Amino acid sequence: MSTASDPSATTGDLPTDVFRKHGHELIDWIAGYLDNPGQYAVLSQSRPGDTIAALPTAAPAKGEEMTDILADFQRVIIPGITHWNNPSFLAYFAISASIPGILGEMLATALDTNAMLWKSSPSATE
Repeated sequence: MSTASDPSATTGDLPTDVFRKHGHELIDWIAGYLDNPGQYAVLSQSRPGDTIAALPTAAPAKGEEMTDILADFQRVIIPGITHWNNPSFLAYFAISASIPGILGEMLATALDTNAMLWKSSPSATE
């Protein structure tokens, strides 16, 4: 539970223990995806409009449980994805979603750096 000393109590963000729990779930999903990239069709089997038709017409009035969000991800998003890391995908570019790249993206996302000017973030600018 959030407490006054917990930053999530004032920011409206999730508590870090909830972040850890769902973060581990997502890492497990990603690892499973990377372990067996051939489990999905190379090209999407969706037809134009399938994804938008599967989405609600309005955002939910309150946040949904992560299990529901992940179920929607599997049901709505995954069928409309071309799986570039499928071993049968032999066009355009090589896979760029390497494990080190995914971990780097996680760090970059967590820092949310705005590298507009050197002073705003020297490490990102340089």
